[in-house]
Amino acid sequence: MCDDDIHPGLVHDPRLSRRAFGLMTVAATGIATVARADDKVEEKDVTVKTADGVADAALFYPKGKGKWPAVLLWPDIMSLRPVFRDMGRRLAEAGYVVLVPNLYYRVRKAPVIDGTFDFSKPDDRAKLMTLRPSVTPAGTARDAEAYVAFLDAQPQTDKSKKIGTQGYCMGGPLAFYTAGVAPGRIGAVATFHGGGLVSKDADSPHLLIPKTHAEYLIEIAGNDDQREPDVKDQLKAAFASAKRPAQVEVFGGSNHGWTVKGSQVYDEPAAERAWSNLLALYKRALG
Repeated sequence: MCDDDIHPGLVHDPRLSRRAFGLMTVAATGIATVARADDKVEEKDVTVKTADGVADAALFYPKGKGKWPAVLLWPDIMSLRPVFRDMGRRLAEAGYVVLVPNLYYRVRKAPVIDGTFDFSKPDDRAKLMTLRPSVTPAGTARDAEAYVAFLDAQPQTDKSKKIGTQGYCMGGPLAFYTAGVAPGRIGAVATFHGGGLVSKDADSPHLLIPKTHAEYLIEIAGNDDQREPDVKDQLKAAFASAKRPAQVEVFGGSNHGWTVKGSQVYDEPAAERAWSNLLALYKRALG
């Protein structure tokens, strides 16, 4: 998705600039601490060594003593940016250790775009399409192993609990790949307007379902379903065949990208319902 036909339109966030992004952190070797006024969440810029290099990412966890379940959050095609930091912070407030990586670390550090972005403009889309090939199923599998290991190495992570993973737009398949490479650790998978979950390719994400041990939450945009009405049924059949618990839901009237603030298609009531479903999933599957 996120293509010529199905996209979130104009995306605007006044914080989305390289200068503003730089002011959000305090430089340090490998890690930078960000002070938060609410004093509830610790937020850090971190680097994660992967098989292919060093990934930049953001780490969040509740302040205070304790250990919490971990979550790997895969952002959408625009990658790590302020709105996904907001999501990471919100999840941490709910009691999770959250890692949000930059999808394109192999070619560019986050943020990968600067200022307002309009998916309806070919020139804007082209900026992302030059980055997109750096994200592959095989590379994602290697990255996921590194990110899971990184989360497990954090002193705040409760390793007696399973890990959750969630993905948005092109991040949806990445969440599936994560469950496939770490079936013993991933206990919950959630996708929101995920594109490419089912394909005819040999590496289609849905083919990994039998290898996993997770519970799934699949939230589908109304216009995505209109364009590919068979996807939900194929997913339901795959979950049933693998005997994996799953909720597959179409949000009628909502458009691709509806859960991410800053875009023209953001639908707050529907996004909040999807968020509530996510928290319920993690409470059941992660503890």
